[in-house]
This record gives sequence, structure tokens and C-alpha cells, in this order.
Amino acid sequence: MDFDFLKNNPSLQNISPEKLDFLMSFAQQNHAPDNQSMASSVMNAAGEAKNQGIQFSTSERELLINLLKQNMSKEEQQKVDKMMTLMQLMQRRQ
Repeated sequence: MDFDFLKNNPSLQNISPEKLDFLMSFAQQNHAPDNQSMASSVMNAAGEAKNQGIQFSTSERELLINLLKQNMSKEEQQKVDKMMTLMQLMQRRQ
């Protein structure tokens, strides 16, 4: 999937270039197809972002997820929703 549409999206004009670069790098990686592994990959990326001093606000995360979902099929959108629910559960455990 081509994620270049994120770079010039006016909705993201208030997100720093460092955050966008981090997201583009993560998006271009190969990710496991199952929800549990994908959630783990996202959690690892969140840890890596934190190590680099990059933090996304709740509104930034929601905006990015909604933008990504626009280019997905209904089935893919449902997978993302399930993954996000799983990630929230994992975060509560930590």
C-alpha cells in the first residue's frame, strides 16, 4: 500500500515532520497478518517512538487511524478496529 497520501494531507499539517517520517517508516515495514502479531508490532513501534522522544497524542492517533482506514476495504477496517481494541487491552495490562 502506498502511504504517500499521508505526507501531503492537510489534516496532518499540525503533526511534526519527525512524527510523519516515523509513521512512514513503520507503515512501509512488513507486518504479520494476524491481529495479535500486528498489535505487538504496533506496541513495539510505540516503544521505539518513545525511545526517540516521539509521542503521539490521542487525537493524533485517532486521526491517523481514521485516515488509514479510508483506503481500506470494510474487512480491513474491521481488522484494524479489532487490533485497536486488542492494543487497548494490552496497554491496560502494563
